[in-house]
Amino acid sequence: MARVVILGAGVAGHTAALHLRRMLAKEHDIVVVAPNAKWNWIPSNIWVGVGRMTTEQVVFPLAPIYRRKGIEHHQALATTIFPEGTAEDRRPCVEVRSTAPGTEGETSRLHYDFLINATGPKLNFAATPGLGPDGHSLSVCTASHAAETAEVFEELVAALRRGERKTVVIGTGHGTCTCEGAAFEYTFNVEHELRARGVRDNAEIVYLTNEHELGDFGVGGMSFTQRGFTTSSKTWTESLFRERGVRAILGAHVQRVEPGVLHYEQLDGSEHTLAFDFAMLLPPFRGADLRAVGRDGADLTERLFAPNGMMRVDADYTPKPYDQWSAEDWPRTYQNPDFPTIFAPGIAFAPPHPISVPRTSPSGTVITPAPPRTGMPAGIQAKTVALTIRDLIGRGPDAPAHAASMARMGAACIASAGTGLTKGSAASMTMYPVVPDRQAYPATGRDRRGTSGEIGLAGHWMKALLHYLFIYKAKARPLWFLIPE
Repeated sequence: MARVVILGAGVAGHTAALHLRRMLAKEHDIVVVAPNAKWNWIPSNIWVGVGRMTTEQVVFPLAPIYRRKGIEHHQALATTIFPEGTAEDRRPCVEVRSTAPGTEGETSRLHYDFLINATGPKLNFAATPGLGPDGHSLSVCTASHAAETAEVFEELVAALRRGERKTVVIGTGHGTCTCEGAAFEYTFNVEHELRARGVRDNAEIVYLTNEHELGDFGVGGMSFTQRGFTTSSKTWTESLFRERGVRAILGAHVQRVEPGVLHYEQLDGSEHTLAFDFAMLLPPFRGADLRAVGRDGADLTERLFAPNGMMRVDADYTPKPYDQWSAEDWPRTYQNPDFPTIFAPGIAFAPPHPISVPRTSPSGTVITPAPPRTGMPAGIQAKTVALTIRDLIGRGPDAPAHAASMARMGAACIASAGTGLTKGSAASMTMYPVVPDRQAYPATGRDRRGTSGEIGLAGHWMKALLHYLFIYKAKARPLWFLIPE
């Protein structure tokens, strides 16, 4: 009998758990450790943040799903990995601290044969003084954050209806943020909603981002070729900003957020202040606060984790100039090289380098988007890891690992630009591969046949359909596994 422990129940962790339970006999244990009692379809939080959905529409409890599927569930936070076991017990284990009501704070150790670190990101609001719901800006990173933001948004609308002029700032709250797409989505949902409510003329909307240019999205931008014409994601995105009257501030690192004003530095070294009435700024990510300890008590944290707290996997982390990085640097199996029974799909793995060109200001401030690794890539990686573990259990330790390199993986993204059955719109993008391969595709790093972009109502319908499809899949309804990652 094998025991697989999965840390985290987001896209990667939940996907891995469901596939492993489906693929392995009941004699094998699948254990999920997650600090939250509910699953959240995060892409729809932007709709909660403008009052178009409720939190109940984007979350559901995990426990009933896991009971039905025969998955052991612990509402707890993982704190320490013992990959060699302990002096008292040589079986590898992970220490967890309960977050469940009634047992909160209690610690226990869970033994494993295979461990999947799918903890995702820690929302590092502390990286920027004053950032976040506990500071002076808003967030849509969690369903509860988005609900709080929706309440403030209603206050904003009421003030605009009274004829007051307001400045709305949406974007990234640090120079190393990822997930620029979420800021993009929320920007245009706010703009769309203000127009729909007849108060758009009284609001200035500012998009503040660490991107060097619009359309970068942390993937270095894209080139779209349709009907013989080629355009860049920069030009494509700029057209939407012009059409909607949104002002963009590019290459920005927020230094601190004070009540009603934020301070930021730009790539040219200039420093500015920007007054606001409403600000939703995304935080940078770092890994979960996990440490690793050897059997003899030695600290093994650096063998498992990069300095940013994300897990080292089968990537090439050798420091190199940007022009010497290769698509082959990116991981394929998501196994830790020192402890191959430990895997890290999704945001939990440490990327070997940014996809966008790294840039710093004259003062040395890094202002470069981190690589996006959530959504579709996270789901594909999680299923790939599940397949590898299935084979290792069924065929033995010599079974070859399955591969899912982001340099050999395509991705589709639908960024909402406003909801509504007849008046909604979305920016639909595909790219192949996610990580550019300059050797295979010298012109742009990507296959133009698999890289495209379109803005329109059809995209909104697809975005809405995906909301319901992925919640159906996450609830493990009949034939859920036929819905692709």
